[in-house]
Amino acid sequence: MRTLGRLLALFVISITTQAQNIIGPQEGFTPKIGTMVSMLNDLSNRVEYTVKDLNTEELDFLMDDNANRIGSLIMHLAATEAFYQVYTFENREFNKSEAKQWQVAMSLGDEARETYQGHDVNYYLDIYKSVRQKTINLMKEKDDAWFASVPEGYNMNNHWAWFHVMEHQSSHLGQILLLKKRLPKQ
Repeated sequence: MRTLGRLLALFVISITTQAQNIIGPQEGFTPKIGTMVSMLNDLSNRVEYTVKDLNTEELDFLMDDNANRIGSLIMHLAATEAFYQVYTFENREFNKSEAKQWQVAMSLGDEARETYQGHDVNYYLDIYKSVRQKTINLMKEKDDAWFASVPEGYNMNNHWAWFHVMEHQSSHLGQILLLKKRLPKQ
């Protein structure tokens, strides 16, 4: 039992060295939005920490014919967040130009496996961070009443939509961690 306790302590230490360790309101945001921003940023920090040292070959690694590449998954996270930006802040879905820009990354699959390879980690992280910065800027303009509101014609409030972005990132971070563990030994 003592060994299990030590392993758990090591696991918690490794997770918290990448985390901010405080979930709550942030300066410049209303309380509930600030709390969500703290969670979103904690997850994006974990994604960035997990991939920051990967080379192009590792980002392009394909575990099998049905798997996603790590680079594709980073693009998928950016694309999904970009979708929820227009969905919640503008009450619409992607226009034709946005759909063209993000559709491959949104869908993943064969086309994404083909499209997202040959790039270094900064290529992916620059896009990912740019999308997140836009989210932060847009969130600063909103209040908790907006966060709780359900846009006309929609079936979810804005809080749930951004909770979904957060849980989506967490889920795909798990995939990225699995793929990273399966990388061929150099």
